[in-house]
Amino acid sequence: MLTRICQAQALMESACDAVGRQINIMEVCGTHTVSIFRNGIRPTLPKSVKLLSGPGCPVCVTDQGYIDVTLDLALRDDTIIATYGDMIRVPGKAGSLETLNRKNVKIIMSTIDAVDLARQNPDKTVVLIAVGFETTTPATAVAVKQAAAENLTNFCVLSGHKLVIPAMNALLSDKNNKIDAFLCPGHVSVIIGSDAYEPIVRDFNRPCVVAGFEPMQIIEGIAEICRQIAKGTAENGSIYEVAVTAKGNATAQRIVAEYFEPYDGYWRGLGKIPGGTLRLVDEYSQFDAMKRFNIDEIPAEELGGCKCGEVLCGLIDPPDCPKFETKCTPDSPVGPCMVSSEGACSAWYKYGRRRKQNK
Repeated sequence: MLTRICQAQALMESACDAVGRQINIMEVCGTHTVSIFRNGIRPTLPKSVKLLSGPGCPVCVTDQGYIDVTLDLALRDDTIIATYGDMIRVPGKAGSLETLNRKNVKIIMSTIDAVDLARQNPDKTVVLIAVGFETTTPATAVAVKQAAAENLTNFCVLSGHKLVIPAMNALLSDKNNKIDAFLCPGHVSVIIGSDAYEPIVRDFNRPCVVAGFEPMQIIEGIAEICRQIAKGTAENGSIYEVAVTAKGNATAQRIVAEYFEPYDGYWRGLGKIPGGTLRLVDEYSQFDAMKRFNIDEIPAEELGGCKCGEVLCGLIDPPDCPKFETKCTPDSPVGPCMVSSEGACSAWYKYGRRRKQNK
């Protein structure tokens, strides 16, 4: 392995010398961000390689309007909010699900747990708080399928599911973007396949390389990107063949297409992205919480001067936010990037402080 690391580092150094400028690589996946920090990869890279943390944390990219709708629904006496634990502490205008301290907020381990809650509480409407990318959407589709089969009319989904490719398009369409290439997400790519990035390569001339989460895979992925940029080429590639195929998981894609359709939805930091969000198709719209409770989708601004949106777009690093590490900490978060375990601000805070203490 040491030989492979040395070879990858030599390739990066040679490529950087050939390019003669800073190379900005965005890791789209939050798991990549955490792995890069935890394994101390950043300090080992050539000084001219700059890593940008992108919109790869599902909790972080969930727009403020969605969070506020969730809190409003939690305040109702006729609902049960079923959510994964990572959404509990995300702040909204009325606090968070945690600070509301409501008995009707239940932490679940799977989407089927939410269906079970609906079955066990026929006098309440169970609202599944469904956020995430292509990786988690199939599980939500399975829950809707089960609820439909049992005719559980007291079950519904507040869909905040997102699609990665439209977000990458939106990032590159912004004239202020600084992105030279993408280190593409491993988990999402298992579902959508590595071929899904071909339009990004073709339309924007940006290298896209899928990598796993082990340090060696990440380093080799970055080295491959540097090689392409030095050659003046943009290619779509994968070094995660053990898990990612060209076409992805066809079964997961089919069940998502059966129950969901893309629509123009809001992302934190990126605004409304054409076809960037998923909602239930008309056939299953009776399980759509937005329609169930007659809720209009309303965009909302970041709270308290939070700059999570700029962090998610790779425009600034977390320490560039004036609230970082002072008014915004994991114990008292202002924005979701400090809440989520995959958030860039959380990673910078945790591992950056550790490096300072070890000096």
